[in-house]
Amino acid sequence: MESNMVAKIVANPKYQRLVSTRTRFGWLLTIIMLVVYYGYTAIIAFDKELFHQRLGEGVMTLGVPVGFGVIVFTIIITGIYVRRANSEFDAMTEEIVKESGK
Repeated sequence: MESNMVAKIVANPKYQRLVSTRTRFGWLLTIIMLVVYYGYTAIIAFDKELFHQRLGEGVMTLGVPVGFGVIVFTIIITGIYVRRANSEFDAMTEEIVKESGK
């Protein structure tokens, strides 16, 4: 019985669309995050003076808020994925399961 339902789900065109949409979206966010992270790392490696600039009269340099921004950016894109997964992807999954259970 279970393998029959799995076969119905896998054969469903909506399931194929869900898998491809979710995969593309995941890879897009992954690539964006890698560009941000490795871009930050590359700037540190090749242009140390850029992030070494002091902000005001204190001891804080430009690298600290930019590094904090990378962390915040990671949290934001994780939230974007979770929001889309909890709304669009979960709704598509429920629809596919209902159709396959008939």
